[in-house]
Amino acid sequence: MATPVAILDDYQKVAERSADWRALPDGVEVTFFHDHLDDADRLVARLAPFEIIGIMRERTPFPAALLERLPNLRLLITTGPRNASIDLAAARRLGITVCGTRASGHATAELAMALILALARGLFAETASLRAGGWQIGLGRDVAGAVLGVVGLGRLGSQVAKLGKAFGMATIAWSQNLTEAAAAEIGVRRVDKPELFRSADFISVHLQLSPRTRGLIGAAELDLMKPDAYLINTSRGPIVDEAALGEALRAERIAGAALDVYEREPLPPDDPLRRVPHLLLTPHIGFVTREAYQVFYADMVEGIAAFLAGQPQRVITE
Repeated sequence: MATPVAILDDYQKVAERSADWRALPDGVEVTFFHDHLDDADRLVARLAPFEIIGIMRERTPFPAALLERLPNLRLLITTGPRNASIDLAAARRLGITVCGTRASGHATAELAMALILALARGLFAETASLRAGGWQIGLGRDVAGAVLGVVGLGRLGSQVAKLGKAFGMATIAWSQNLTEAAAAEIGVRRVDKPELFRSADFISVHLQLSPRTRGLIGAAELDLMKPDAYLINTSRGPIVDEAALGEALRAERIAGAALDVYEREPLPPDDPLRRVPHLLLTPHIGFVTREAYQVFYADMVEGIAAFLAGQPQRVITE
């Protein structure tokens, strides 16, 4: 009897060629979906037949209300070692195994540095001018000698701090649990939150989303920033108050910002953020690289095979 497998949100239509799906046992039938469904009823109708569903990070959330309507589901496997958009308690209650994969671990840090450089040199405005028939329209700034403020000095934040240092930036950091000793190990200076927002020329956010980080950067923090400073968020959208950021940019209280993550994803076509000046937007591509996808999907194939063999691996329990 066939085992139906669904792979969701394959936006770039690359999942099939990113791994050897032929390695799965005979009888496994894989269907790749390239679009994204927000409507709950349409999503249930699509997913109802599948026993195994592979998902890409938090693109499609799996709350209890959805899991309860998928009685055939036995395995939910996500790319990455964790996925905050899955109700793990509901999955356990319903007997659904949740597994993850490894992650490449550096792609998002590279994007954060790319956004810093793009903001510093006004790359997108200059490119748009050239394509429209114009020439130089602005004045860039050096990153060498600038102050990089890293909010969250974990794995990704530490990588960004090191990249900033390689470009000659003076790096400071803050998070709720950061100690001076931990900062010193990375070679950066720990400061308090107000000092970071007052002093940094570029502020890069690298925190996990939690109740205490939701809305952590709002109007009060943005008001502390220098008028020629920039904010970069490649972490999770709700950490930054989008309305407050839009207001600060429209009033030109800060020089600019770059967002790769949003409160709602995909970002709706009519979302006000799309019209905010001095705001560079990318569509949550921090982890979207060829090498990262090869790790994700190869591990997904391996994880599905292991589950079908009765030996699930990389099980996520919390």
